[in-house]
Amino acid sequence: MSDDLKKAALDYHEFPKPGKMETSISKPCNTQRDLSLAYTPGVAEPVRHIADNPENAFRYTSKGNLVAVVTDGSAVLGLGNVGALAGKPVMEGKGVLFKKFADIDVFDIEIDSQDPEVIIETTRLIAGGFGGINLEDIAAPKCFEIEKALIEKLDIPVFHDDQHGTAIIISAGLLNALELQGKKISEVKIVCLGAGAAGIASMRMLVSLGANKNNLFLIDRKGIIHSERDDLNEYKKEFAVKTSQRTLADAMQDADVFIGVSGPDLVNADMLKSMANKPVVFALSNPDPEISPALAHATRDDLIMATGRSDYPNQVNNVLGFPFIFRGALDVRATCINEAMKVAATHALKELTKEPVPAEVLKAYNLDHLAFGKDYIIPKPLDPRLIDTIPAAIAKAAIDSGVARKN
Repeated sequence: MSDDLKKAALDYHEFPKPGKMETSISKPCNTQRDLSLAYTPGVAEPVRHIADNPENAFRYTSKGNLVAVVTDGSAVLGLGNVGALAGKPVMEGKGVLFKKFADIDVFDIEIDSQDPEVIIETTRLIAGGFGGINLEDIAAPKCFEIEKALIEKLDIPVFHDDQHGTAIIISAGLLNALELQGKKISEVKIVCLGAGAAGIASMRMLVSLGANKNNLFLIDRKGIIHSERDDLNEYKKEFAVKTSQRTLADAMQDADVFIGVSGPDLVNADMLKSMANKPVVFALSNPDPEISPALAHATRDDLIMATGRSDYPNQVNNVLGFPFIFRGALDVRATCINEAMKVAATHALKELTKEPVPAEVLKAYNLDHLAFGKDYIIPKPLDPRLIDTIPAAIAKAAIDSGVARKN
């Protein structure tokens, strides 16, 4: 960032009052009667009803529209393990997005421990006051253990956005890109650089959508994750392939799809040249992609490309997913966010891209025209149709799969 932008970011967070979130009162509190209803003696009545039946908490408290954004600060954005307190601005930012895009209230919870058992137990103990848990910026592989344990222990949605949110947006864009390139997901060779939370979750999602596991090449710092390696955790082993290839350059040969969730400038022009005809390149490292769009387009004129940046076409942005996924889940009091709901979100995003783009979206992005094609394979984050489309798809999938407590 430039010095001006750094200062502007600090000023934004400090003035006119520190932070980005605050609580507000949702009921009248102007008279003595208002006070008697808000607190003693009136508050005793909902307390009795909740004590008799815990489900009444959804009727008489904010539980049903309240999400805890939980972090230990071990994998914050591109900054790494900065700790729980330093991660708080990001958690507040997540709260801003929840409220702005889906009118969901958030308390951010920074846990000052990076012990998975402590995180699991702390979250379990506070979960009763929330309608959902959004795990955020927790490093792999412990993030998988934490999410799995909480899903098993809690009866509210638990969702690690760095895993599933990223996977859903990638998958929706990739299905559209493959359609435009005339390719089938069941047949393509896919290379994923980055074997952390986002990479593994994305590969799982693509398998759910029909990708052939034998055609998936997951790559970490030591190269291709193959069956002869003896240094793999249980999550990487899930995608170990039998191959004599070892490097990223090897894997890129004749690949149809590259997905980067790793770091900047790790893919060169020669690697891109070695890919199959009409490749799809998702270089999602932020702020600097695995290969710059300028170099990629100068190297190949037959590719479709996406990045994580807003200043290029086809931004893969998690805000397309998590606010609306939680909105749909909360609206039907879902007990979890299951695979059927994730697939529903993917297909809803995929299909929305093919609809005519409203004038207000064009105005927001200073565009004259936007239509389904190589520079528009995923909706824009400021598309007002997202709130009508994605939650409805999530709610229906929750009902159809039997995890909704309310129709």
